[in-house]
Amino acid sequence: MAEKQNPEMNGRGGSLLRRMEVFQICDSTFPIGTFNHSFGMENYLRDNRIRKAPQFRVWITNYYRSQFQYGEGLLTILCFRAIEAGEPEKIAAYDDLLTRSTLALETRNGTKLIAKQMLTLVKKIHEGSIPHLCSYEEAIKTGRAFGNPAAVFAIFAHASGMTEEETFLMYGYSVASTLVQNAVRSIPLGQKEGQLILREIIDLLGDLYEKATVLDESMLGASSPGLELAQICHETQEARLFMS
Repeated sequence: MAEKQNPEMNGRGGSLLRRMEVFQICDSTFPIGTFNHSFGMENYLRDNRIRKAPQFRVWITNYYRSQFQYGEGLLTILCFRAIEAGEPEKIAAYDDLLTRSTLALETRNGTKLIAKQMLTLVKKIHEGSIPHLCSYEEAIKTGRAFGNPAAVFAIFAHASGMTEEETFLMYGYSVASTLVQNAVRSIPLGQKEGQLILREIIDLLGDLYEKATVLDESMLGASSPGLELAQICHETQEARLFMS
């Protein structure tokens, strides 16, 4: 089944319009529930290990160098390559492996919830015209996959004509933008400080992509114990702003 093409996207300006579609999905205000999750950051706030911008900078940098690079970042690459190789069925297997490697219950559930909302909205926006997205949704419904927003984004990005590198970088930016906004309202972090840190993560993503290109599925789920412990401890945190 071929992807349905929008005739307005052909010709001059089509490439830019396709990129604008991607920017919409990457916007931190895209309503898929990511604003409800800190992925363990709030536990560091409770313990006073994050107080202001310097501590948050350390946390988010470590998050990207470990949990993102070996988790959702690597997943975008593997899913993209699976589609390129004509083996989209591998996406469900990668999803399953990463989900089962995630120790914190809140993180697993939060990731699945975000993926479900993202998949539903992307399908609605594009009127079900992305075949691999429909197949992935079926895999989730039948229990062959759990659901991960990085997989949803990789499928969408490939259908939008993005490269593997662009897919990794844009998804990484999307996650960072949301985490920074969550930090702005919870630490609290100044908007200007937040944007400076976001720029640092953008620069870091280029290096992380180069390292991630040589990794395979055996590295999916590798993470820093400290980050995972914070995510686990958040489950029993009495007062909190975020679901994870």
